[in-house]
Amino acid sequence: MITSASLLALLAPAAAPAAAQDAAAPPVWFREVSAEAGVDFVHQADRTDRHRFPEIMGGGVALLDHDGDGDLDIYLVQGGILGDAPEGVERPGNRLFRNDTEEGGPLRFTDVTEEAGVGNSAYGMGAACGDFDRDGDTDLFVTNVGPNVMYVNNGDGTFTDKTAKLKVGDPRWATSAAMFDANGDGKLDLYVVNNLGWSDAIEIECFNYYGEPDYCSPNNYNAPSADLFYTFGRLGFTDATLRTGIDAAFGNGLGLAVGDSDLDGDLDVYVANDATTNLLWVNDGRAVFEDRGIRAGCGLNGNGTPEAGMGVQFVDLDEDGDLDLYMTHLRRETNTFYRNRNGKFSDMSNTTGTAGVSMKFTGFGMGFQDFDLDGTLDLYVANGAVQAWKEGERFDQGDAYAEPNHLFRGTRKGKRVTFKLTQPAGATPDPLIGTSRGAAFGDLEGDGDMDIVVVDLDAGVKVLENVAPREGEAASWVGFQAVSGKKAAIVHGATVSIARDDEGKRQYRQANPAYSYLSSNDPRAHFGLGGAAIAADVQVRWPDGTVEQFGDRPAGQYHVLAKGEGQKQ
Repeated sequence: MITSASLLALLAPAAAPAAAQDAAAPPVWFREVSAEAGVDFVHQADRTDRHRFPEIMGGGVALLDHDGDGDLDIYLVQGGILGDAPEGVERPGNRLFRNDTEEGGPLRFTDVTEEAGVGNSAYGMGAACGDFDRDGDTDLFVTNVGPNVMYVNNGDGTFTDKTAKLKVGDPRWATSAAMFDANGDGKLDLYVVNNLGWSDAIEIECFNYYGEPDYCSPNNYNAPSADLFYTFGRLGFTDATLRTGIDAAFGNGLGLAVGDSDLDGDLDVYVANDATTNLLWVNDGRAVFEDRGIRAGCGLNGNGTPEAGMGVQFVDLDEDGDLDLYMTHLRRETNTFYRNRNGKFSDMSNTTGTAGVSMKFTGFGMGFQDFDLDGTLDLYVANGAVQAWKEGERFDQGDAYAEPNHLFRGTRKGKRVTFKLTQPAGATPDPLIGTSRGAAFGDLEGDGDMDIVVVDLDAGVKVLENVAPREGEAASWVGFQAVSGKKAAIVHGATVSIARDDEGKRQYRQANPAYSYLSSNDPRAHFGLGGAAIAADVQVRWPDGTVEQFGDRPAGQYHVLAKGEGQKQ
């Protein structure tokens, strides 16, 4: 097991002249700017000596353009008070920070929670974003330990709580969620992941690796839950959990990813379960689902055992046109990479270069993005324990669960990408250490590189501005927003690809906010282009399986790709 002393020795070598230290120091990829940017949110987990299970799991974040001004705002989900609030004590609520960054200027945010009307004060977990009613603005769904909440965007920067009218306020403990078109009718449906059937009455005493009282494994409660699925139609949302088959499997659900895993022209759902078999809900195109996780090879790891699935992403790492899977896990388990071949998955975790490092930590939020714009994906993992580190081995003496986050740089040889730990903290020359949970990825200042927002339990939010080193001055990028309909509503689950070279090789990115852990991300597809001046032969594979060509697009811009305006293949 790695110790805090050995990690800090890695990050801070023996004393040397200042010039030599600077030359040997790893390059800085991110700068933490929450204070100067005006994002003063502090998460509160309400941790007690009773070690109530939800206390250690929350902390989501959403990046969304809530006011339609073209930039990403930040919505932060608060824990607060788990259970009844003491008399006279006000519950802290979720907060929305409007992006007021001026072109070319530093990041600036303003708290607009009250005027926007989105300060839900239940014990929060995560958030999902999407224009479910296709009126051209982004709506917001919040998951809680208790009734969930749907905020409908009024189109003027404010929201209305329409949970009761839309009948989506299920009272169970929900974690991740996603909006996507499951049945091909153009409207966004809603999938909600539920964790175990928790209540304060079922709490039991558990012990950690060192025999100390600590948080339980979810399997100690023996209370897995079925997820929820709502379809959206003329009358609003309808609970279709039974009709669609989602009630056929149970689990301790945490992470969620959506994508066309078998390339049959509809969107499937993957659920990362904690210590129970993961679920791959394969869609028949009419929003009827069958769990094929075990049969497809991604329900269990390569040894045939379930793992503690946390964060997850559909991502095409080998650039063969289908979506692979990567997910984070508990300490003493590797983060898992499932390679997809025609809808069949194989555990290829040992080929990524991340397996050995990840065994020593507990990963939650995660995301593949090309942070340095060199044309190859990199990986950021937000870590934080669920059972305390032994005294003397802790990374933060004030928080026994804190761990350093990880940044891996991707290197490509042919179709194979491997990852090397570039800087354990992932930001600034000093380690960023915390009990990290949700992590959301997006271009906050519109400058073409991907930033990160990370929520830590009982700590201030981290806004990580991308300052990654570039290969020369010519590093370039391009981004795409996939839309459809008269209102140019954002399409979730479209796969955008561009030509990598003249030999037919391509890069693929999903335009989909639903990945990581408890979080909603930038819905645009982003590519690093190295020094290229154009993105050549842009193509979109829409969620219904149709493919359109949009020709070449210049670098250094975000482009809107509207369904029906390209040339069909």
